Amino acid sequence: MIEERESTERIEELLTRNLKEIFGEADEKRRRAAIEELWAEDGVLYVPPGPVIGYEAINKVAGQLRAAHPNYVYTPNGKPQVLHNAGRLAWGSGPRDQAPAYSGWDVMIVRNGKIVALYVFLDETSEEFRRVKVKL
Repeated sequence: MIEERESTERIEELLTRNLKEIFGEADEKRRRAAIEELWAEDGVLYVPPGPVIGYEAINKVAGQLRAAHPNYVYTPNGKPQVLHNAGRLAWGSGPRDQAPAYSGWDVMIVRNGKIVALYVFLDETSEEFRRVKVKL
């Protein structure tokens, strides 16, 4: 089945807001509200430890990452790219105004204006991220 084309602007918004308001957010209530606004209820987050499904699990993983690096910020590297119902965004994370400690790509699939799948690809030099113990 061919997916309907999603709005380029909406996919760009989802990519940047997900980075800042979910993975960059320390406050659990604000992060959870953003997840419910941006993600489909059965959305799947694909991260190196394994797939994470649904609001609670995504909030838990994002909170663990935030707690492991409370002073890190996520910064987009370039502009989002969009193709039909998918988009990608390169990013780096580390202390503000310093070189990123780790970096990667988010590749997102969108349906009905919400994230249904997000694949997090880490750059080979991203050992810092891999050391964070995320419990699925």
